[in-house]
Amino acid sequence: MTTSSKAPWFPRALGAATAAYSVAIIAKPELFARPTKLAPDAGSLSRGTAIGIRALGGRDLASGLAMAFAPDGEALRTATAVRVGSDVVDLVLLGTSLPDREARTKAVAVAGAWGALCALGWWLA
Repeated sequence: MTTSSKAPWFPRALGAATAAYSVAIIAKPELFARPTKLAPDAGSLSRGTAIGIRALGGRDLASGLAMAFAPDGEALRTATAVRVGSDVVDLVLLGTSLPDREARTKAVAVAGAWGALCALGWWLA
């Protein structure tokens, strides 16, 4: 059964935003590390932290580009579902593992909000 897209531009815009942020944290992992308290406010990141953040950025870059460029229909919905799944994983892992309670709360809010937007994008795809 073929369903028509309601507003494929919405998940595509979310994918482009995801890809842009991903490029930023790959280039400068501090953009992710500071708000999540994975690094001190001043000073350099540990190599392991930088590698982990860049890997997260790579995952998100791939899912964001897939959302931005997948053909309409099932491919776009699948790409968007992968993004929603990634946000759920982020919500759980960051929400339970970050070293600071305030950072965990913010991470849950951001991952939850982004996941909800992407879920709406899935519905609109």
